Amino acid sequence: MMKFTRLNDTRFYVNPDQLLTVESTPDSVITLANGEKHMVRESVSNIVEQFQEYKKSLYQNGPTINR
Repeated sequence: MMKFTRLNDTRFYVNPDQLLTVESTPDSVITLANGEKHMVRESVSNIVEQFQEYKKSLYQNGPTINR
């Protein structure tokens, strides 16, 4: 899960697989797969970095095959 901070300082978590787009308008706006948009305090570069770390964590040990 990725943690975000709304402009009113409340925090919420999002499944990274639900992220559709990230924009800088100049505030950062994330759009989820269901169409919801959220303005957040995190920078676009920070969001991208979090997303990349999440994806790396999924594949760092390689695929597991049960036989």
